[in-house]
Amino acid sequence: MANAYSTGFQQSKNFPKPDNSRSMRSTGLTPYTGQWTNTEVVHLLKRTMFGAAKADVDYFLTKTMSQAVDELLTPSASAPVGPLNNYNDANYTDPNVALGAEWGNAPYDTNVNTKRKKSFKSWWIGQMLNQGRSIEEKMTLFWHNHFATQISTIGDARMAYKNNVLLRSNALGNFKTFTKAVTKDPGMLRYLNGYLNTKNAPDENYARELQELFTVGKDPVQQYTQSDVQQAAKVLTGYRVDAANNICTFDSTKHDITNKQFSSFYNNTVITGQSGAAGENELDDLLTMLFATNEVAEFICKKIYRFFVYYNIDAATDTNVIQPMAVIFRNSNYDITPVLSALFKSEHFYDALNRGCIIKSPADYFVGACREFNAVFPASTDLVQQYYFWYVLETVMASCTQDIGDPPNVAGWQAYYQAPGYHEMWINSDTLPKRTQYFDLLVNTGYTHQGFTLKFDVLAFTASLSNPQDPNVVINESLALIYSIDTDTNLFNYLKSILLSGQATDNYWTSAWIDYVNAPTNQTYVGIVKSRLSQMFQYLIDLAEYQLS
Repeated sequence: MANAYSTGFQQSKNFPKPDNSRSMRSTGLTPYTGQWTNTEVVHLLKRTMFGAAKADVDYFLTKTMSQAVDELLTPSASAPVGPLNNYNDANYTDPNVALGAEWGNAPYDTNVNTKRKKSFKSWWIGQMLNQGRSIEEKMTLFWHNHFATQISTIGDARMAYKNNVLLRSNALGNFKTFTKAVTKDPGMLRYLNGYLNTKNAPDENYARELQELFTVGKDPVQQYTQSDVQQAAKVLTGYRVDAANNICTFDSTKHDITNKQFSSFYNNTVITGQSGAAGENELDDLLTMLFATNEVAEFICKKIYRFFVYYNIDAATDTNVIQPMAVIFRNSNYDITPVLSALFKSEHFYDALNRGCIIKSPADYFVGACREFNAVFPASTDLVQQYYFWYVLETVMASCTQDIGDPPNVAGWQAYYQAPGYHEMWINSDTLPKRTQYFDLLVNTGYTHQGFTLKFDVLAFTASLSNPQDPNVVINESLALIYSIDTDTNLFNYLKSILLSGQATDNYWTSAWIDYVNAPTNQTYVGIVKSRLSQMFQYLIDLAEYQLS
């Protein structure tokens, strides 16, 4: 099928290359005043949510661009219910948590900790699938990639969940406050050995990553020194993890009370050593010093840009987009939302060259497609099955190199930072077949476990279109929803040949759809429309262009 037509469109094995004409674009953060159509809404939603579900597209089309962005950047009124006990079985019953109850604040139990890790990852997928009309889920993943930790190293599933709550609750807040909270997070203290850092045995691990990966960065060159790392490590001595209560504590007897001298990069700042409980105040002094540099704002704005817009930052983009974003960030005292608002309301964000220019991450690809194609998961009344199918999706994503909760290292996933490949690293000879094979399954027979079948509901998707009995409408509206780029008549004509079963007139599809609508339990009628739709959508998903956002 992939070779059915060959002109005017990329085949599934040939990925569109970065467009060098993107270089030196003059667009910047000037507010966007162009048209607000399906094209712009789909672009915004595919970047700020996981997939552009038709219901969400229709909803935001009733808003102005500014209203849409404001709503996407509005935090949820309440935190979601945490991961539930889906793991009690005949072999072991959690004595502290009933089946269906939250386990995030329960006592540690070595007998179920591994199951809780799995439960946590399943739950996180569930949050992505059932996200509200907000950027919060996408930002939670963004910060997980930025303040990266690994469950496999943290060990305690409760700490991994608490870390997720921290990311989620600060996702649209103040970055300086956020950084302080991350520094004292039990999971982060475990992951980067902060809990081992004492005045007699300084551990530089977190002090280094705090500067290199979390705040100042080293783009284009590292300006802090090895001595700065050593001095910062001394500031951070004394923090401990109370594992039983899953909290951070401060042991002043293990804190270095000497003065800490920093380099000229930090204006030769001296952080005065303090004894007793006052030793904790040195963290505030350290953060004040770090955030006084221009580099923090520029570093974070570049990461935001690469995650949400495009990986390549040329001189024009740096001047017209990154630097103005950094000014907004600093002027807002490092509040995150104003920066995102300026970016998503800018003419640069809606520039046609920024549509369909990045390869979807596994999260965007798998979760996004399930949301766009109405994949129906088990209801909460069948908790075990629900978590099981959420975990199926997580394991497929992990097989395609994005294992949420366990990024490859403290720098996060390479696709977000590793030059020159960046997003192209998501696709290789192993991951591409896994992507297409799994969705070929969901479009056709589905994935079945204990009587429940997970599959795309192509009938429901088509029924949601404005005029599903018209094959032209079905094709055009489908393309407009699931693709981020423009297509040509060669693709349209081939898709139409599928819906018409090779016949010449539109009535071959129209009649088939009307027969199905009038007798939806007639399996012959159902089979006719479903087989054509499945063939069409499978073809669209298998094309390289579906990999693009």
